Amino acid sequence: QVQVVESGGGLVQPGGSLRLSCAASGFTFSSSYMSWYRQAPGKQRELVAAITRTGLTNYAGSVKGRFTISRDNGKNTVYLQMNRLKPEDTAVYFCEAVIGTTDYWGQGTQVTVSS
Repeated sequence: QVQVVESGGGLVQPGGSLRLSCAASGFTFSSSYMSWYRQAPGKQRELVAAITRTGLTNYAGSVKGRFTISRDNGKNTVYLQMNRLKPEDTAVYFCEAVIGTTDYWGQGTQVTVSS
């Protein structure tokens, strides 16, 4: 069955970096559209970054220039490199896989940016 598993979250100081990973299985990863979303307490889930099967990327304005999404089709994994982190980046980060018209979500990984 389809599985999407995030990892790499944690506590980091403002200005620091983290790299999130999303390992996928159960489908043809190279054909999927992959995204990272985040949800802060009391707020709606929002798109952070997305990458097409051909490697085209899209970013939320709040993270553009600081975050980089990438994918390794050989490892069935999508990454989110987060640099110059800010307290407002604190959230649970979710990975989404879109296959055709169906989307699959992971359980999320907590990112906390605090001194």
